[in-house]
Amino acid sequence: MEIAEILALKTWAVVGLTDHPHRPAHGVARFLLDHGREVLPVNPAGEEVHGRPGFARLADIPVPVDVVDIFRRSTEAGAHVDEAIAIGAKVVWLQLGVIDEEAAARARAAGLTVVMDRCPAIEWRAHGPRPA
Repeated sequence: MEIAEILALKTWAVVGLTDHPHRPAHGVARFLLDHGREVLPVNPAGEEVHGRPGFARLADIPVPVDVVDIFRRSTEAGAHVDEAIAIGAKVVWLQLGVIDEEAAARARAAGLTVVMDRCPAIEWRAHGPRPA
């Protein structure tokens, strides 16, 4: 799946998203919302963010998830990749600076598309949908 196809997917679970406006996840989630994507915050407290109900784990999300966007340290990303595999996500997106080649290989072996060390808000400029 190409970047443009991924950016067109509608339901994004953002792991590590909290209601702290100074954090990169906060701004990227707002960007996704502003571009018509459904954002599902995933954080240990299940905290609501941007008016969207939060979930403590990916497994707690009651709807199918297209993209799992991970804003966690590389050392913690693998567990979330495994959760993304378990819930049947289509794509796992590891944010800028988040690199875990072993977890990426597990995701690919399970049939997921993997994007690593990139940001959807940045990629949107080059690959995002264009106005009609």
